[in-house]
Amino acid sequence: MNRHKISILGEVRESFSMAMGAITAHKLRSALTLLGVLVGVFSIIVVMTAMRVMQSSIEDQLSSLGGQTFMVRKWPNAYFGGSSGDYEKYWRRKNITMAQVKLLEQKAALPANIGMESMFWSGEIKTRYKTSAPVVRLYGETPGSFAAHNWNLADGRLFFDADVDNARNVCVLGYGLATNIFPNSSPVGDTVKIDGINYNVIGTLESKGSAAGGDQDNFAVVPLKTGLNRYGRWSRSLNILVQARDRETYDATLEEVRSILRVLRKVMPGKEEDFEISSNDSLIEQFKTFTRTVRIGVTVVSSIALLAAGIGIMNIMLVSVTERTREIGIRRAIGAKKRNIMVQFILEAIVLCEVGGAAGVVLGILGGNLTAVLLKLPPVIPFDWVAIGLAICSVVGIIFGTYPAWKAANLDPIESLRYE
Repeated sequence: MNRHKISILGEVRESFSMAMGAITAHKLRSALTLLGVLVGVFSIIVVMTAMRVMQSSIEDQLSSLGGQTFMVRKWPNAYFGGSSGDYEKYWRRKNITMAQVKLLEQKAALPANIGMESMFWSGEIKTRYKTSAPVVRLYGETPGSFAAHNWNLADGRLFFDADVDNARNVCVLGYGLATNIFPNSSPVGDTVKIDGINYNVIGTLESKGSAAGGDQDNFAVVPLKTGLNRYGRWSRSLNILVQARDRETYDATLEEVRSILRVLRKVMPGKEEDFEISSNDSLIEQFKTFTRTVRIGVTVVSSIALLAAGIGIMNIMLVSVTERTREIGIRRAIGAKKRNIMVQFILEAIVLCEVGGAAGVVLGILGGNLTAVLLKLPPVIPFDWVAIGLAICSVVGIIFGTYPAWKAANLDPIESLRYE
């Protein structure tokens, strides 16, 4: 048995060596042949690498809610595509109002806290020290929103109910914004000008870092009623942030809030809700569904490229069989079996594909990690997709190399020796 295994290994090694010799003997032709495989594998690896680079960062960014927290909105929190009919359905929904949320706070018994929020404005914020870039986001919040967002206090204080009820001109700054516009001192107790209005800074938040190349801390927060008075409330739908007491009561809390809102918004039994409930898990699942669609699209396009490359490989292998007819006849005359000839030609096709695939993998990883460089994220190597790409190359080589190998193995030895 061991001798038989050694014999097979020696046969494969010899066939591999002959296959490599045949490939290097026609360098230009081999290079042009493997180019199609290179393109197919490159397109898979470059996209998968880029998506893997962004995935963890985007998932961190989507995890904007604190533990055991969910959000209720008029619109989906993340909307990856969809039909115009879906858009119209969301647009026709009634706005979520402060009065509805106040009633929810009165009726709901399970939540640890309930917050309200709205995004009002984006622009530059001025201090006596400097002016920010015109990309600062301004949110309106209530006291319950901070824990729901996992925003932790670094200095000063957060909002009291009185700040919201009396629509005071106070604000809390994100860490990135605070350190930018107050580079040498604490902003607490100082004044900032937001959209032409002066606000007293009462607190700053701890840093949450960056995600996907963006700063999660470049924002300011004002009391919700202050923002509504200034930017309008009648055409604005609020977001509700609900934090459960613990993981065990999370599902019950979600169902309680869902039931109360259906009653408050007069949704008839059996009808679809006119609001969206989202959590960190649901947002990440939406993102994964979106990326899954992209992967399928890339796989289809790459499969077409690999199919074309496989046809090219079969064509070149058939030409190679014709050119080496006399060589095949000599090998058969000195004792080579059909199996030996088939193994040699199939290995030659596999090696062609694998060389192209390896080049595609290297270029794909380098190209995909350009995303990491541009977004200042750590580079990655998608080992699973590298293995899948190289395995596909072997399959392509076997499928498209089998017929030329069979044709070579079944040449008549005597006719082959006479071939000029």
